[in-house]
Amino acid sequence: MSMRIVLITPAPPGSLSGNRATASRWARLLRSLGHKVEVAVEYRDQAADLMVALHAWRSAAAIRAFAERHPQRPMVVVLTGTDAYRFIHSHPQATLDSLACADRLVGLHDLIADVVPDRERHKVRVIRQSARPLAGRDPPKRFFRICVAGHLRDEKDPLRCALAARELPADSRIRVDAYGKAHNADWADAARREMAVNPRYRWHGEIGHSRLREIYRRSHALALTSRMEGGANVVSEAVMAGLPVIASAIPGSIGLLGETYPGFYPVEDTAVLSALMQRIEAESAFLGRLERACKVLRPRFSVDGERQAWADLLDELVGA
Repeated sequence: MSMRIVLITPAPPGSLSGNRATASRWARLLRSLGHKVEVAVEYRDQAADLMVALHAWRSAAAIRAFAERHPQRPMVVVLTGTDAYRFIHSHPQATLDSLACADRLVGLHDLIADVVPDRERHKVRVIRQSARPLAGRDPPKRFFRICVAGHLRDEKDPLRCALAARELPADSRIRVDAYGKAHNADWADAARREMAVNPRYRWHGEIGHSRLREIYRRSHALALTSRMEGGANVVSEAVMAGLPVIASAIPGSIGLLGETYPGFYPVEDTAVLSALMQRIEAESAFLGRLERACKVLRPRFSVDGERQAWADLLDELVGA
């Protein structure tokens, strides 16, 4: 059954943010399932049989408007990291109202239901973000590149890897290359100041997805240092590129990589992160262990798997 779907995202057209990239990818996926999809920032009474709203708090106005205009039509609300780990506490009314409006709540990692009120948990479905496989990794031999991919903003703890690199021994060949837009001028200034005093760190600003995939191919590991995540697509990208991941031990990453994944470090713990970075450089056996652990996880992040999960969810809603 073909449906008209309005897909709401708070990120405007042209944005390279994760929210916009996710919305664009899902629009393509839903169209491949035979549906008509309009991606929008606001709901302005567009003709739609179903709304998919990315971000419970930031899209609250659109969610409320659609629910009031079409109370019998299905609503899917996608919980982001800031929804789950910030706004549900700091802005509970609007966030919880969005959850109440939803017929289904989509989470991007396996632990997301832990933050949802008991009365809403039956609505939760997990759909992990996918990535296309990337073969032929060819990291440089002159130095050991750890890449960091994500916007420079507080939730990402974006300079943690740079601070950890300061504590490396003098003979380490590690270089940290960071990619992502600065949230504001203060973060851009902070990154430039760090580059001025830290020869191991380079911030390259925002780049396109195709170039970022080339960076994955030319890196030894990816570091995800966030304080909160809803299920970062960079994890999917890295795993499907065969790129080992080191990550802060937050629910959003544990829920993707699993509790026994060997590449975690405590959130904001610079010393432990530095030791972990040293270990992946110095111990080829440990780096190989991370590579094997990521290889086992690849089926979780397949494009076909994500597509089937959405097909199952929409079938469930139509049946209901």
